[in-house]
Amino acid sequence: MKELIITANDADQRLDKFLLKSMEKLPKSLLYKSIRNKKIKVNRKRCEAAQRLQIGDVVQLFLPPDVLEETKNYDFLNAQPLDDKQIVYEDSHIIVLNKASGVLCHSESKADEDTLIQRLWRYLYEKKVYDPQAEQSFRPALANRIDRNTQGIVLAAKDAASLRALNEIIRRHRLRKFYHCIIEGRMKPEDTLVLYHQKQKEINKATLSAEAVEGAKMTRTSYRELQSNGRYSLLEVELHSGRSHQIRAAFAYYQHPLLGDVKYGAKKHRYPYQALCSYQIAFLSLHDDPLFAPLAYLSDQTITLPHCEIDDLYDRLSS
Repeated sequence: MKELIITANDADQRLDKFLLKSMEKLPKSLLYKSIRNKKIKVNRKRCEAAQRLQIGDVVQLFLPPDVLEETKNYDFLNAQPLDDKQIVYEDSHIIVLNKASGVLCHSESKADEDTLIQRLWRYLYEKKVYDPQAEQSFRPALANRIDRNTQGIVLAAKDAASLRALNEIIRRHRLRKFYHCIIEGRMKPEDTLVLYHQKQKEINKATLSAEAVEGAKMTRTSYRELQSNGRYSLLEVELHSGRSHQIRAAFAYYQHPLLGDVKYGAKKHRYPYQALCSYQIAFLSLHDDPLFAPLAYLSDQTITLPHCEIDDLYDRLSS
């Protein structure tokens, strides 16, 4: 028998979700069977899979010894260390990172050992903020993600309450997101592009249309021109929705793909990535809902990258 005591980072989640995260060797089928057969209890009482756990609850597991064996993974120590240039902002609850172009946010295969999240785990472990051995179900996590070949701001939470708050802030559009990009050619000085988005998963590409079609979701993308030399234009872009490849696909739809974005029809260029950078985030007021409470101190704050490589690229193109 094994007992798990629910901490602040474990609380306010379903029992089955908690156990699937904390017990890596526990198959789903055995989990639900054990709940039905009272081999898993909460506070020594019969429980339900959907039961929400509270701080101080004790989960009793009457399971085979091989299932109860703990395996804590420290492979993240193989990742590259974060340097000062990659940390844009940090406090006791969140950290804002500057992801370099060419770096994955999360692993796409078992061979990926140097992703942004693994670099973050290593950084927090070395600062003694995070240790897998001390946690049962929680790991510091990214609240948003950007494409592998896009530079810029990625938000992460150090504790479960902050992660829930960040996810809710993003879901309810209480966070504005701004990008810099370089497009081929020149468009109107400013506009808001309203298009309908579908994801082609088999080729990891977005398809946009001007009219609503079955299965498509509306996107809104605003932009204003910062500079243009006629051949290329540097734009500031604000996302009002967060669809996959939204910016890249939107400008490609209007025959002005991002510089270097061959996947969306751009000409080949010596710059190896799409010219896109997530350079600024701005929190709206967070005082009006208790769900935002852990991060209410971020109300009306703006966080900006100290340096955006896309701006330098545009200067080189125009010199």
